Amino acid sequence: MMSIMPLTLTDVVSSCKQNIVSDMGGEKVMLNVKSGNYYNLGQIGGRIWDCIHDPVSVGALVDRLTEEFDVDDSACAEQVFSFLEQLRGEGLLLVNEENKNAANV
Repeated sequence: MMSIMPLTLTDVVSSCKQNIVSDMGGEKVMLNVKSGNYYNLGQIGGRIWDCIHDPVSVGALVDRLTEEFDVDDSACAEQVFSFLEQLRGEGLLLVNEENKNAANV
């Protein structure tokens, strides 16, 4: 079984597109059509989801969020890594080569 390496600031990530996403009361909710699971991404998670619609490096995502929100770089990076790893664990995140493969489908 191949182990999955932890994300780094240079990894390029994007959201999987087979989900139904909606704004509800200032928060983003999503239905994973493949699994049938619902997720409440919240306000900040929803903003991250919007930012990863198109492929972006994790470092650029952290930079964007530290400009938009009152948070220091290290705290932001820690929270972004945690959130992205959760998305990845649920099969909701494309990383590096997966982005290229999805573009060729």
